[in-house]
Amino acid sequence: MVFNIEALTLMLKGTATYLPGITRFVQKRSGSTEGANLGRYCYSVWLRHLVMAHNNGFIEHPKVVAELGPGDSLGIGLAALISGADKYYALDVVEFANNESNINIFDDLVELFLNRSPIPDNTEFPKLKPLIDSYEFPKHILNGNYMETILSKDRLAKIRGAIIPVSDDEPDQNPIKYIVPWDDDKVILNDSVDMIISQAVLEHINDLEGSYIAMHKWLNPNGFMSHEIDFKSHGTSTSWNGHWTYSNFIWKLIVGNRKYLLNRHPYSVHINFLENSGFKIIYDSKNNRKSSIKQKNLAKRFKEMSDDDLTTSEVFIQAIHST
Repeated sequence: MVFNIEALTLMLKGTATYLPGITRFVQKRSGSTEGANLGRYCYSVWLRHLVMAHNNGFIEHPKVVAELGPGDSLGIGLAALISGADKYYALDVVEFANNESNINIFDDLVELFLNRSPIPDNTEFPKLKPLIDSYEFPKHILNGNYMETILSKDRLAKIRGAIIPVSDDEPDQNPIKYIVPWDDDKVILNDSVDMIISQAVLEHINDLEGSYIAMHKWLNPNGFMSHEIDFKSHGTSTSWNGHWTYSNFIWKLIVGNRKYLLNRHPYSVHINFLENSGFKIIYDSKNNRKSSIKQKNLAKRFKEMSDDDLTTSEVFIQAIHST
């Protein structure tokens, strides 16, 4: 890469994270997902994944849902619980969740489901993926009789009460289990999860291969996982894929003392890890974007990157056990 002011600025910011208190502040800000503190955003993400799953043959409502990297909002998992799940695992590397904010998000979500509100589309959230064919409330999935049952006052009160648990005497009875940090695949029982979901998270996980292996252990043989993965530079470069021009040494300085930033793995690496872990892809929708970066500009680690990897900016993947 050409050494420039942009890289120098990022390295200085990364080096600053070694100062006491700075790392937590920076990481806390990075855990705040744009829109994730809005009930409408979480409602849209959850229902988009659910609609896509139904389109791909998953008719049964997932009863146990695990989310990787919820950040400061448990809203996607709360939407899953409101729409019929019995258990939600929220797995993160740093504690971000804000109980007061999550209570407000829950209340907003309940109103959206009670009103059978349309799914917020790309007019409201222009960057949000995946795209779906119709943004009408999915009555073919969440029909009248089913909704009457899952939206009972007693059931909703139980979920709301679990956001700020009064006691941890019976943690297994709590529909919400927030696990921070999750650094062991034993945090969830094998074959116990119906659906694993993430929204622009897998590009941040350092041990990506280990995470796919863990997800394969958790997912039951009839379950599925649903991931939106964002390969863009996340502000570490003016070019959307400029993060692939930094050498490992420069990137280490940029990351600094943060527990995560970007793993910089392109599309093909995710596919290899996913398939080698025992998954079979049933749906794969890529977004490709023109690259201003040429092969000659890539760092040594990425010199063999294919044109497809270099231009893949996002992908939405749903997968199942291959055996």
